[in-house]
Amino acid sequence: MIKTVIMAGGSGSRLWPLSRSLYPKQFLPLTSEKTMLQTTIERVSEISDGSPLIICNEEHRFIAAEQIRELNITADILLEPVGRNTAPAIALAALNSLKNDEDPLLLVLAADHVIEDAATFRQQVLKAKVLAEEGALVAFGIVATDPETGYGYIRRGAPEGDGYKVAEFVEKPDQERAQAYVDSGQYFWNSGMFLFKASRYIEELEKYRPSILEACLQAVATITPDLDFVRIDEDAFRACPNESVDYAVMENSDSSAVVPLHVGWNDVGAWSSLWDVTEKDTNGNVIMGDVIYHNTSDSLVRSTSKLVATVGVSNVVVVETKDAVLVAAKEDVQDVKKITEQLKAEKRSECELHREVYRPWGKYDSIDHGVRYKVKRITVKPGNKLSVQMHHHRAEHWIVVSGTARVGRNSEEIILTENESVYLPVGCVHWLENPGKIPLELIEVQSGSYLDEDDIVRFEDKYGRA
Repeated sequence: MIKTVIMAGGSGSRLWPLSRSLYPKQFLPLTSEKTMLQTTIERVSEISDGSPLIICNEEHRFIAAEQIRELNITADILLEPVGRNTAPAIALAALNSLKNDEDPLLLVLAADHVIEDAATFRQQVLKAKVLAEEGALVAFGIVATDPETGYGYIRRGAPEGDGYKVAEFVEKPDQERAQAYVDSGQYFWNSGMFLFKASRYIEELEKYRPSILEACLQAVATITPDLDFVRIDEDAFRACPNESVDYAVMENSDSSAVVPLHVGWNDVGAWSSLWDVTEKDTNGNVIMGDVIYHNTSDSLVRSTSKLVATVGVSNVVVVETKDAVLVAAKEDVQDVKKITEQLKAEKRSECELHREVYRPWGKYDSIDHGVRYKVKRITVKPGNKLSVQMHHHRAEHWIVVSGTARVGRNSEEIILTENESVYLPVGCVHWLENPGKIPLELIEVQSGSYLDEDDIVRFEDKYGRA
């Protein structure tokens, strides 16, 4: 039995401004109409058994749940209250499986990788299954084609089944050593994908990192179901050491094996990586969205909301969103992270959120703002309801554009349809629901002395938010 475990944490900061900390790259449709998480799930659906286990951050839980719902499948979503790297996360997955009296093979995948040859990937996983069933901890090594300095490497040892014993794991090398690794033919890129029995991982973790295992055992001792999610004990998990599965287990175990992959793999760690894996025009350009260009070559130009035009440029990345524009030399896109660090230091919202923000009930788009006012376009999905709430500093005026709204205002209940509106004064307890069969679209005009999102007092919330 193969159980898929998908690691869906991370912020994807090098893909700013499209990837933001509260809506990172694994939840974005970067290479197809489906998101990277959805593509990862579908890639292994033929060879995995039962529901996949998604491990994600608290802040991303509703995004993950909605994208799984769009696939019309069921999945377990285990929430990490804080990030503690891959070794503890995989331990949670293994302990959760063993707690259900199962000992499956855990196929551990990242949610944000591109694999062009999915069929060959599945074949290699099935070959690795034989090794894993015999007790090996299998890492998938990517056949190194270039002297990449951004990846760790795995040196192969003696042949073992359809793979090799692991001779050693190697840190990210400099350019000279990376070239020597590629020339030797003995090294693979470390993909961060693994296959092993849940019980074998726990055995090796207990041997080499008992402190991690103890913290995770305490964390899963109290499992709390919450809607589509599984919550663990936060205090116990916060006490867990922060360490990768490579450092904690794989580098120490004498049962580590590596199975090679030559499947068009890419971790899409930067805009240049996305350019590498995306189909290009005759001038070497990757063009996405409403773009007009002249005398432009070997560039990636992406528009999400407005016309972008380029003239006389080469080897550049141009990415437009509703609230930000990135222009970068393609060879320098690794430094986009420096921009996100500066945004974070200045506490700017562009680091965390897009102008369009998704919520479990739908989404809102902040289309205009000024001194003492803000205008939003709000979309509420059929059958969904915003929390019962009030504000200390702002009044709101709702105008229905399409659909039907059921509005609570203090003790009264109002039904509104297109072109009808309601005023909600400061301190008014109110709620909004879409009782219809189509999305509810409305315009919200806020006015007051303080308009930030933390001016919300919730009295009741169907989604379990504080």
